[in-house]
Order: sequence, then C-alpha cells, then structure tokens
Amino acid sequence: MAETDTDLPQLYLITPPEFDLSAFPAQLDAVLQAAPIACIRLALTTRDEDRIMRAADAVREVAHAHDVALVIDTHVVLAQRLGLDGVHLTDGARSVRHARKELGPDAIVGAFCSASRHDGMTAGETGADYVSFGPVGGASLGDGTLAEPELFEWWSQMIELPVVAEGGLTPELVATLTPLTDFFGIGEEIWSQDDPAAALKDLIAAMG
Repeated sequence: MAETDTDLPQLYLITPPEFDLSAFPAQLDAVLQAAPIACIRLALTTRDEDRIMRAADAVREVAHAHDVALVIDTHVVLAQRLGLDGVHLTDGARSVRHARKELGPDAIVGAFCSASRHDGMTAGETGADYVSFGPVGGASLGDGTLAEPELFEWWSQMIELPVVAEGGLTPELVATLTPLTDFFGIGEEIWSQDDPAAALKDLIAAMG
C-alpha cells in the first residue's frame, strides 16, 4: 500500500463486520467504481473460518477485478492460505515482527495502534508498512480514547511511515485531517447508509 504523489489522502476501505455474501459483492463493486481505492480490509467479527474464507474469496474477486489490494484483519495464517495481499493487525505492535516473518517482505503488514505514538513507532520499527490510529470521532471505543488531530499532526511532521485515520469519520473530521493523514479508513460510515457509494463521495468532497 504505497503513497502517491497526490496531496490528498488515499482511501482505505474497511468491510462491514457482517455482510450478506449474496448482496455485498455488488455493493462493493459499486463503491470501487465510485472512487479510486488504495486497499480493502476484510474485517469480519466472526471466528468461523469457513465463513471468513468464503467472504474472502468473494471480496477478493471484486477487489482484484479493480486491481485493489486486499488485506485481512488479524488472521496471518488465513492471509497466507487464501493468497491475500497482507494482514491488518489489531494488537498494536505486538504481532508485527511475527507477521512480517511469516508473510515475507512483499506482503502488506499494517498495525492498528489506537492513539499510541509509542505503539505506532514500535510497529514501524518492527516492519509495519503503515499504522492506523482511531477512532478519530464518534462513540469512542472501550476506554474513551480518541485519536486526536494533534496525534496525526505530530506523526506527519516526525514520522515517514504512512498513517491511516479511521473510526467515526465525519465530513468535518475529514476536512480537519486531510492535511495530516496519508489514508482515510472508511467503513461503517458508508455501509450504514442506503447508498454507500454516494456516502463515500460525500466524504471525498470534504477533502476539498
């Protein structure tokens, strides 16, 4: 997942935690036609390996038809078995070194680091291709921590590793964070709407 020369952040699409295999691929295809997407993350809550594998096959077919990379939450073994482009780790920097060793130098390895500068820097030092911070808005997860704009401002000034802003994005937050982040991780913000492609365009418009 590489940065381009454009000044605007790229879009990193996060699947819903649950979706209907008969309907979602068409929805995803419409979203991929609506805007250029840098990467898709398969982010299912189920632990049912069969369901994950069937979902991965369906999403990969659409993603690769649009030449978009597909990574999977957490499951390093499934990323290997299914021939996906990489893995998104949800435990900060803890598993980065292991994932890089297992998946090799060409795979995408990303790390969600909540709002921790230290975790983000450690993830980069141990082989992550990007880190993500969040949630940036909305109902904060768990302990009430939000990844504030100041974190992204500091990161963009001090660290070269690409950063993703995700969780609770609104047009206002997108406008604030556009100069400070490399990617926007967009998921429920659009999938909860009747027309995900239109909702995505509204967020893109906020980038200016």
